[in-house]
Amino acid sequence: MSAFWTSKRVLVTGATGFVGHRVVRALQQRDADVTILLRDWDPCSELIRSGLVDSCRVVHGVLEAYSDVKRALNESETEVVVHLGAQAIVGAANRSPRATFESNIRGTYNVLEACRIHADLVRSVVIASSDKAYGPCDALPYTEETPLEGRHPYDVSKSCADLLAQAYWHTYQLPVAIARCGNIYGGGDLHWSRIVPGTVRSLIRGEAPVIRSDGTFTRDYVYVEDIVEAYLLLAESVATGKVAGEAFNFGPEQPISVLELVDAIRLAMGCEDLEPVILNRASAEIRDQTLCSEKAQQLLDWRPKFSLMEGLRRTVQWYQEHLRAP
Repeated sequence: MSAFWTSKRVLVTGATGFVGHRVVRALQQRDADVTILLRDWDPCSELIRSGLVDSCRVVHGVLEAYSDVKRALNESETEVVVHLGAQAIVGAANRSPRATFESNIRGTYNVLEACRIHADLVRSVVIASSDKAYGPCDALPYTEETPLEGRHPYDVSKSCADLLAQAYWHTYQLPVAIARCGNIYGGGDLHWSRIVPGTVRSLIRGEAPVIRSDGTFTRDYVYVEDIVEAYLLLAESVATGKVAGEAFNFGPEQPISVLELVDAIRLAMGCEDLEPVILNRASAEIRDQTLCSEKAQQLLDWRPKFSLMEGLRRTVQWYQEHLRAP
C-alpha cells in the first residue's frame, strides 16, 4: 500500500454503492481520512450494514445541490475527490432520463465546480465514467481516442460527464482524470436487474436465470477489486503529477457474451441443470463493447489481478453468505 494515502483527506461520492463502499474500505485500510456525501440512509447498503460508515465523516446531501457538494468539500478540507455518485441503472435511466441527467450531469459539474473554487485544497479528482460513454461503435476495442457518442439516456449522461471533466482540465487546469470502466461486478451489488447479481440470486433460489436480451450481447466484465485499485492508482497519479486531464480505459480485454457469462456463473455454482430463460426484450442498449486498456497498462502499470472465474467465485461466495444469512 502506498504511503501517499496516510492522513489524506478524501471525499467519496456514491459511497453506498457496491463499488463505493469498497473504495471507502480501501482508503481506510490505507489510513486516509474519508468524508462521504450521503443522500439516503440505506440499511441494506454494505457501507451501513457492515458499520463501515461509522468510521467516516458524513455530510448529508445530494449531488444535485451545489451547496451540499461545496459544503462537503470545504468543511472536510478535501485533498482528493473520488466521484462515483450517479444513477447507474440503464433501465432506470430509460424510464426516467431527467432524473438521470440531474444526477449524472448536474452532479458532476457541481463536483467539478466545487473543486475549481477550492483549487487551493484539491490536488486530485477522479471521475468515474464508463465504456457506455463511447456509445455504439463498429471499430472495437474502444481506445481513449474513440469519440464519445452516447445515444441513450445513461450513455449520454456519461458522455457529458466525461466531457465536462475534460473542459475543467483544459480551461482551468483542474487536476482531474477520468476512469472509463467495463461492466463492474462483485459482491455487494444489490441491483438485481444486473446480470451477475440477478443470476446468482436466481440460482441460489433454485430458479432459472433470466436474460433480458437474446444472450449474444458482448461486454467486458471486470471484478470490483480491480476497479477499486484502478481508481486509487489514478487518483494518486494525478496528485503526484504523473498524469492529468486524461481518460483511461480499465477492462480485462476479454469480452464475452451474456450467455457465456451466465454459463460461467452456473458452472461456478454447480447449477448447470438450470437453463436460462431468454426474453430477447432488450432495448436502448449497446450490442457489443470492449475496451483497450493498453494506456493504463503503460502509464499506470495497471492490470486486472482477478480472472473471470476467480472473480465470480468470490462474488458467488459473498451472495451465498449474504442471502442465506438469518
